[in-house]
Amino acid sequence: MIGGLRKAPLSVLIAAGLAVTIVLVALAAPLVAPTNPLDLASFNLIDAELPPAWVEGGDPRFLLGSDNQGRDMLSAIIYGARVSILIGGGAVLVAASLGVALGLVAGFVGGRLDALIMRIGDVILSFPTILLALMVAGVARAVIPDASGPKLAPFILIGAIATHEWVQYARTVRAATMVEAQKDYVKAVRVIGLPTRRIMFGHILPNVMSPVLVIATINLAAAVLTEATLSFLGVGMPPTYPSLGTLIRIGNEFVFSGIWWIALFPALALVILVLAVNVVGDWVRDRFNPKLRGRKA
Repeated sequence: MIGGLRKAPLSVLIAAGLAVTIVLVALAAPLVAPTNPLDLASFNLIDAELPPAWVEGGDPRFLLGSDNQGRDMLSAIIYGARVSILIGGGAVLVAASLGVALGLVAGFVGGRLDALIMRIGDVILSFPTILLALMVAGVARAVIPDASGPKLAPFILIGAIATHEWVQYARTVRAATMVEAQKDYVKAVRVIGLPTRRIMFGHILPNVMSPVLVIATINLAAAVLTEATLSFLGVGMPPTYPSLGTLIRIGNEFVFSGIWWIALFPALALVILVLAVNVVGDWVRDRFNPKLRGRKA
């Protein structure tokens, strides 16, 4: 993959560089952010709603300005990106793990179990992603105390997003497993009496992972965008522990007051991150597509 990336178009290289940079900066937020927006003692209401440093009235301490609570917008965006990336990555990991396991079982065992798993998937896919995620998050908040707090909210968001996304992993792995199960090497290990679990996870799984990696790369951007949408709608992270979606929701309340920077800069960060990951994901999909492999570098 690394060798192929060196031959990728310039646009893909730029997108990959942007995506890696944003992820690394976000993960290293405590080290690179000018202040800690989660620390109430690090900001002052006197510094609230200051414009970016290059705009008249700006303060050099706040390169991208400050929000309505006096937090440094640059620091809030870095920390917010970390939250959004971790939630999106966690949702992809959970969805892929669940979908791959169910897809292997459905494709290898077949019968009624296969039909049951696929019909459940069909029911889930009948709901739009955001609507189903809103339902799951709403039920969790009604059942679990402090579900909207900063400790439980990330896990609820991960579960809400993964509830819808596991189906496409299961469908893809099921189809690939049904093909692999008819090959000679699987028939051979069946003859020598290997346990079903070992055949599925030790022999078939490594041969069906390529499409899973492609789907995971593309779904990462979708998961980050879904998290931002949920937070924007008010069922995501709390304002005291912001994600990119939460910052955009807060800034949206001040756009028509002329305080445009609170919403603009988190939105730009989200757009750049999602666009960069999508470009890389499209390239990865093309690289693993035999029909397109010869047409595109």
